[in-house]
Amino acid sequence: MAEQYWVGDFFIDLTRNQITQKMQSRTIPPKALAVLTCLAENANKVVSHDELLSQVWPDTVVTPNTLQRSIAQLRKALGEDSQSYIKTHAKQGYSLECEVRWQNHIDVESLVEQEQLAKENTAVTTSAEPENIEVSNEDNNPHPSIESVNVAKDSKSISGLIIMLTVIVILAFIGVKQFSATEPFQWSFGELRSLTATDNKEFAGIYSPDGEYIVFHRYSEKVCVNSNIWAKNTKTQQETQLTKNMGSYGSHRFSKDGKSLVFIETESCDKPITQKECYKLVSLDFEKALTAPQSPSVLMECKNSRIIRPTWLNNNNVAIMQKKTNRWKLISYSIAENKTTVIYSQEGGNLVDYDYSVKDDLIALTSIHNDGQHYIEILKPDGEILSSHQIEYPPEISNFRLIYPNFTPINGQLIFSTGRQLFTLSYQGKITNISLPLDEPMGTPIFHPNGKRMLMIKGHWDSDIATIPLSQITKSPDNLAQAQQSEIKKKSHYSVIERSTLGEDNASYQPHGELIAFKSERSGEDQIWITDGSGSQQLTNFPTDTYISGLDWAADGKSLLVNANHVLTQVYLDSSQKTFPLEQRVEKLFQWHSEDNSALSIVLINGILKFAELDLINLNMRIINDKALNFALKSEDGRLIYTDKMDRFWQPGPAEDQLIEALDGQGSDKGFVIRNNVIYGVNEEFQFWSYDLNEASFELLGILPNNLDNLTDISQTDLLFSIRITAKKEVAELTLRE
Repeated sequence: MAEQYWVGDFFIDLTRNQITQKMQSRTIPPKALAVLTCLAENANKVVSHDELLSQVWPDTVVTPNTLQRSIAQLRKALGEDSQSYIKTHAKQGYSLECEVRWQNHIDVESLVEQEQLAKENTAVTTSAEPENIEVSNEDNNPHPSIESVNVAKDSKSISGLIIMLTVIVILAFIGVKQFSATEPFQWSFGELRSLTATDNKEFAGIYSPDGEYIVFHRYSEKVCVNSNIWAKNTKTQQETQLTKNMGSYGSHRFSKDGKSLVFIETESCDKPITQKECYKLVSLDFEKALTAPQSPSVLMECKNSRIIRPTWLNNNNVAIMQKKTNRWKLISYSIAENKTTVIYSQEGGNLVDYDYSVKDDLIALTSIHNDGQHYIEILKPDGEILSSHQIEYPPEISNFRLIYPNFTPINGQLIFSTGRQLFTLSYQGKITNISLPLDEPMGTPIFHPNGKRMLMIKGHWDSDIATIPLSQITKSPDNLAQAQQSEIKKKSHYSVIERSTLGEDNASYQPHGELIAFKSERSGEDQIWITDGSGSQQLTNFPTDTYISGLDWAADGKSLLVNANHVLTQVYLDSSQKTFPLEQRVEKLFQWHSEDNSALSIVLINGILKFAELDLINLNMRIINDKALNFALKSEDGRLIYTDKMDRFWQPGPAEDQLIEALDGQGSDKGFVIRNNVIYGVNEEFQFWSYDLNEASFELLGILPNNLDNLTDISQTDLLFSIRITAKKEVAELTLRE
């Protein structure tokens, strides 16, 4: 089969996994290109789903969604006219409706011969200079077809053409050699199996240094906040509980000798000052814990700063990410001297994530610099910077996505996941897609010490959209205590209006209409759906690994503003879209005022989160404050209300923001809504309450279900919210073929 061909005016190069048009190239996952090639071989004919699945994924069980994702990737790469290229035939398959021109692969020996011949010809015509020859980067320069070359009749044009062909041949030869030398697609994956398939939730899996154990967190189905740390012998399959008591534990790492674990334990602060949680760096004697559960030993406490991701270094210090204000820094904690030193900080920017290689004694760190770009730095543990390169994002990854890479057994290559896709990241900032179709999101890939297999965490969050009449939850204060003990928490007191086995959330009533908009993962990705109560319809078709954080209706109810992949997009009810090309990553969308086209949002500016009001007409913003906050809304009369990280309610004042003292202790991570200048919220005891901004009056209204996840909207008669059904997480192992 030829390895290069043309689809219309798109040049397909299977040796490079690229689609090129007008000198602009895109790297495409190999499986997606295999689908395109199968369609090209049967151009203008319908190819069935079964035939495509059997040819592209032989001897592999995949779902139809896998094929649909590949088609979506191809249509995105082929641009706006892709629908005219790849046509869908309902319940039959797909067809490629265009001209296909095949081209034989140019082998290396042929390239060398052509190169030498071109040099000899060029030596005869050195007086003829080429005109307007542009040479693109060698990785983006396809071999031209014979039909695409327009040979001029005059000798000057012929000479120029010869020189141009010489350059192309040389670059193609270099590109083939370089690609074959550095191509990361050599990995061949074998079996994917679950290691902790229980009714509980397990994650944060790592291998012990000798590879004999995996260590992970286990949450019970009933308790979603605290967990215990467990170990599993990879040979005997015996499981051992390591921690004596459940706690809020962070990710853990082994010491080099494998005798100790280090991790973060989070507790509620007795006297919170700047944050609700206090953090402890703790260690656990792994060998003792294998014989009997142990209580961790406290190494260091932080009450006014946040610490995450502790990693034991070879010098017996512990590397930790710490944030005191709004910037992270990487510090080294000396257990022997009980002091910390800064390894790395980014002035004017911020840190994203890091990983440490015990074998190489190196730190790989991703960060955002003060130019707003994402970088990969390679450091020594003493802070010496060995290299720093801007990360080059491929088309299949949003430019605003943060990258959390881990080391691999291949020198100079890191690995990370975006959900259903795996990628490598080189020390020089090059990202390459690894062809590995996943049916459900998987994250945090960590390699076994022998480099022949790796752990990943897979699973999903299952939540439903529910509603409850206000009349059924309204209780007088005298009956409130009794209501807390009553049957009101049971499912029979609310109605589920949208249900799948995956996550549904952010439900919102349509203004002046009967629709409800919500986000759902039921089609395999985060998408916007609408329902009229009798049926639901998918409104968007965002790409693979889309993440939606916020949606809001226009005042006329004819469109929605959606924060998808950290980009604001207006979505109309006919599924047409309009994207607002802001320069900043939109972290959260709280509220959209369609009348003046402004939006309350959290934005990421040079790695720092800021609360801002976005002007979507002029594509600029007004920074409201630099405070870390959870949620914000404006009332109908324009009063701004927001909650901080301690779940306290604030509103702006003439000189400084004012605390709403009547709502002290009433905040939670469940959100709040405002209707008719009245705030409605739910506290940590699941008590539903209201606060009238005009009257400054507070009232407890009743009890909501204790599996409530988010409070999302309210009408004159009903309350809209999402409920948690289950959160399925498990540790899986992916083996590499020899």
